[in-house]
Amino acid sequence: MRRGERSLTDRLGALREALEIADGRLEVPEVAQARSVLAKAGAREALGDATVVALAGATGSGKSTLFNALSGGEVSTPGVRRPTTGVAHATVWGDDGADRLLDWLEVPRRHRHAPEPALDGLVLLDLPDHDSVRLENRLEVDRLVALVDVLVWVLDPQKYADAAVHERYLAPLATHAGVLVVVLNQVDRLDEQAARACLADLRGLLDREGLSATPLLAVSGRTGTGLAELRGELARRVSARRSATERLVADVRASAAGLAAHCGEGNGRRGGPVADDLVDALAGAAGVPTVAAAVERSTRREGTARTGWPLLRWTRKLRADPLARLHLGDERARTSLPAAGAVEVARVATAVREVREDVGEGLAPAWRDELRRTAEETEDRLTDALDRAVAGTDLGPDRVPLWQRAAGGLQWLLLVTALAGALWLLGLVVLGFLQLDDVLPLPRVEGIPLPTLLVVAGLLAGLLLALVCRPLVALRARRRARTAERRLRAAVHAVAEAEVLTPLAEVEQDAERFCAAVSAAAR
Repeated sequence: MRRGERSLTDRLGALREALEIADGRLEVPEVAQARSVLAKAGAREALGDATVVALAGATGSGKSTLFNALSGGEVSTPGVRRPTTGVAHATVWGDDGADRLLDWLEVPRRHRHAPEPALDGLVLLDLPDHDSVRLENRLEVDRLVALVDVLVWVLDPQKYADAAVHERYLAPLATHAGVLVVVLNQVDRLDEQAARACLADLRGLLDREGLSATPLLAVSGRTGTGLAELRGELARRVSARRSATERLVADVRASAAGLAAHCGEGNGRRGGPVADDLVDALAGAAGVPTVAAAVERSTRREGTARTGWPLLRWTRKLRADPLARLHLGDERARTSLPAAGAVEVARVATAVREVREDVGEGLAPAWRDELRRTAEETEDRLTDALDRAVAGTDLGPDRVPLWQRAAGGLQWLLLVTALAGALWLLGLVVLGFLQLDDVLPLPRVEGIPLPTLLVVAGLLAGLLLALVCRPLVALRARRRARTAERRLRAAVHAVAEAEVLTPLAEVEQDAERFCAAVSAAAR
């Protein structure tokens, strides 16, 4: 392993972490493919370090002849009518758990080769033809190509540039260049110049497909040309005992590359004017202006009654308290606030969408889809959450100010003064009726009878006091309404944070963690 390169265990751990994050969030084919890689890795690691090499190729490429030449006998027999291999065959050098490995590969036809130290641990497969007319043969090739450790692709001079094999198999294996060997078979049919030209052209094709690291060998299974070089290449890979690991590393990196397509720049902002607009929209839908207005009216009503003429205070009971009608104060019970109208609902939907788009800026489409699903789920919970938040919000202290208590006490004193003057006048009327008005002298102030002065002064002073207190009551009502609105908006902000911003931020954070794990698996 090169310096700085991650081990297979680390890569698998990173890929597993990425899949755990994506579970239930990303519904994309690459996730299922990555799960298959993890399942394959778990099974393959438990089956030992034997090297599984598969010979794959088209009908007539001579791969069965090459397989037999490497196996030292007539192990794989082509079809009678067409030179095609119908099922996979295996030749095993050594017997270190090969049967369990072949059981896992589901290869029934097996041949034991005589001991050969250089190839001990090699399991060589002859695959069905990838261009077989039988669908099951083509599916079997695809299955085994995904499972083997080293893939030897056998091409022939006539069809080495066939687009079908290059587009379907070779080009997609660019991430597996290190576990792939390309063989140009049947070179005995070409003269030396034609063979060199054919090899040069094929080398160019492979390089353009990203397979510059893939060895290219010229062989002939019929004459044995190049067979020693091929056996040497296989022996080198067998002796290294790393082919299985290298194939799994290539699979993990390819899988991570597929998942990386669902990683974006991740430049979501989450905050600023967009979040403020969301709080404004939610406050409107939650009835915050209605509650604030009710607090102001209720405070004005109570303050006016306390500082007004005492004998008229009972009239406030004729009208219900605007705040009490809303049934606030218990977050477990529904309030009596009117339901949000179409305008408020549309404004909330727009604000949530803007926040979602703000958070999703720079994310891949799959994660933006997850943000959309999350936002739709949060919108369903917002109504109840907002109602509970408004109902449970402390709207601020409702203590009676000292100046209102003093004004109320003074009103009672003025009322008593006016009543005293009225009773005095009534007594004078009674004395006059009894013709006893000359018995008691009538005090005067500046010529005005004192009882009359008491009545007039008490009533006028009470009215003047009430008029003076009205602006102060209104000022306190507005101040308390602003306090209530500020606390309600704080409660609405908490709902926005818990029900909208945090879930969307968690998706963004999961996307970042997912991409970090994918990057770790791919390095």
